[in-house]
Amino acid sequence: MNINQEQLNIFKTVMETGSFSAAARQLGKVPSAISMSIANLEIDLNLKLFERIGREPKPTDQAHVLYKKTLLLLTEIQQWAQHAHALSTGLESTLSIVVVSELIHTEWTDYIALLEHEFPMLQIDIFSAPQEDALRILMQGDVQFALMFERESLDHRESFIELKQETLVPVVSLQHPLAQQQQISLETLRYYRQVIVTARDRHIKPELLFSSQYWRTDNHQLALSLILKNLGWGLLPLTMLQQNPLLYTQLKILDILDITPQLDYYIDLVWNKEARLGQASQFLIDHVRSQRLKKV
Repeated sequence: MNINQEQLNIFKTVMETGSFSAAARQLGKVPSAISMSIANLEIDLNLKLFERIGREPKPTDQAHVLYKKTLLLLTEIQQWAQHAHALSTGLESTLSIVVVSELIHTEWTDYIALLEHEFPMLQIDIFSAPQEDALRILMQGDVQFALMFERESLDHRESFIELKQETLVPVVSLQHPLAQQQQISLETLRYYRQVIVTARDRHIKPELLFSSQYWRTDNHQLALSLILKNLGWGLLPLTMLQQNPLLYTQLKILDILDITPQLDYYIDLVWNKEARLGQASQFLIDHVRSQRLKKV
C-alpha cells in the first residue's frame, strides 16, 4: 500500500465537492486525473469508495468512515510540517520553566498562554521547586527559565527581568499561642517553630529563616497544611489568602514589631545568559521587556 498526501487530499475534495469535475476545478486539475487518483486509491485500499451510477459519484459507507479519518490525518500532516518548519527556523523542541513554589498562585500562567498562542506546536514543561533548587536546575541547563524571587547576590551567568511584586505574610493558625498576642518581637519568634519552604538539600541554609527551630518543606501547600494543623508559623504569599478568603477565618497575620508584617519581593524572570536561546525563549524575553516599557 502506497498512499500519499496528494491522494488523500483529492479524496477529501471529492467528498466535499460531490463530484470529480468540481474537485478538479478546485484543485486545478483535469477530471481524468481526479478519476484516476481515486481509482488507484481504491485499488490500494481494496475498497470501493464511490458508486459510479448516474451523473455524480456516490460515496459508499466505507468512504464516509475514511473521510473522517482523512481529515484527522491531513491535519496531523499539516501540523507535522508546520512543526518541522518551526524547528528548522530555531524553535526549541521543548521549553522548560521552573516556578518557585511560593509563586504558583501568581499569574504566571498568562505567559504560558501567550507562548501557546504564538507557538501552538511547542512542547512546554513546567516544574515547581524552592528558590535555591530553582536557580540550581536553571544553571544546570535543565530548564530555560526560572520564575523566582529577587536574590541577595546574583550568579554571574544569570540575566533577568523584573515582572512584578509579590507579598509574603507571616501567619499562624488561630489556635496557635502566637495568635493570642497583639504584637510580637523578632526575639519572641525565635522560640516558636517556623514552617519554611526551602531547598531539598539540607546543606543549603533556608532564606527568610527567623526561628531557631524549623521544619522544612519544598511546597507552600504542604506548609499551609502544617500551619493549619497548629504545627508552626510560616510565611505564605498574600495572593494565596486572597484567592481563598476562607483562609482569613483560619489564619492570623502576625504583627511583628521589628519589621513590616508584609514582606515585599520582586519576582524575576531569570535565564542563563550563557545558554543558547531558542525562538520561543527570545520571544518571551522580548514580550516581557516590551510590557515593562509600556509601564514606564
